[in-house]
Amino acid sequence: MNKHTRSILPIQMADFVIPDNSFMWLSLYFLLNLALTLYNKAVMQLFDFPFPWTLTGVHALCGAIGSYMFYWLGIFSPARLNERESMVMLLFSVLYTINIAISNVSLHLVTVPFHQVVRAMTPLFTIMLSIAFLKKNFSTMTYISLLPVVFGVVFATVGDYYFTKMGFFLTVLGTILAALKTVVTNRVQVGRLKLHPLDLLLRMSPLAFVQTVIYAYVTGELHRVRVFSRTEMTSSLVFALVTNGVIAFFLNVVSFTANKKTSALTMTVAGNVKQVLSISLAVVIFNLTITPTNGLGIFLTLIGGAWYAKIELTERNRPKPNEPPLGR
Repeated sequence: MNKHTRSILPIQMADFVIPDNSFMWLSLYFLLNLALTLYNKAVMQLFDFPFPWTLTGVHALCGAIGSYMFYWLGIFSPARLNERESMVMLLFSVLYTINIAISNVSLHLVTVPFHQVVRAMTPLFTIMLSIAFLKKNFSTMTYISLLPVVFGVVFATVGDYYFTKMGFFLTVLGTILAALKTVVTNRVQVGRLKLHPLDLLLRMSPLAFVQTVIYAYVTGELHRVRVFSRTEMTSSLVFALVTNGVIAFFLNVVSFTANKKTSALTMTVAGNVKQVLSISLAVVIFNLTITPTNGLGIFLTLIGGAWYAKIELTERNRPKPNEPPLGR
């Protein structure tokens, strides 16, 4: 599409301003993240569709199509990147895909409770990466508020803690990569590039889709999907997968925007709280049982998340020392 064609479109980027409301975006992130988690479980169970990489590929494909449609409508304009910056986007998409791959592989080598407990350490790795690479500082109260969040997830997922040496290594590596992905996502949106969330999704999704398909082919999942499609694919399943992809697209947009409006650490804490809320909803919807220890963990995580949010809001609104007057 050339610039003359784009100039006659009714919607221009100047007319599309993302509301600067961190609480609203975090709330949407929670709602869509929970919806997608439960919807994924429903698709896997109701349609017996045990193909996680294919489902991830559907998400990436819908992200590519959706972001291109918004670009075509003129809602945002892609930034011009040089070769080095384009390479950063390629590496970011590889990080996104490898993070999922290692998480999936490690789940086969450790128990789910152990996996969730290690992943609960993501905020701590995020802090270390932010200090090391972004030279950020955090208050003592921020560190203290993370304790109930982390220990809450530990208690909420208490159970059979079995792991192999390789499983332990891959689970820790996956947690570090998850923290790194969140930090990089924040950096490319608020750093020098200042990419629009839809611009970031437009660049990342096609690359992630190709990498996901390659991984599915190498692991043999793509062949199993072909066999499954010959006899089990129905219009209801196709509709469910497309709906799943649409939800994932909007979740990605909201997630990137919330990351840009808040911080990498806030997103990792939000992810921990979301995990506990998923457990709570699963108990109600799927008639699961929890122990008093699990209940204590859920309570601690929710309280810790609220405490952290209050501290961050207070610190964000606090005037910075030696801050120049507005307009200078």
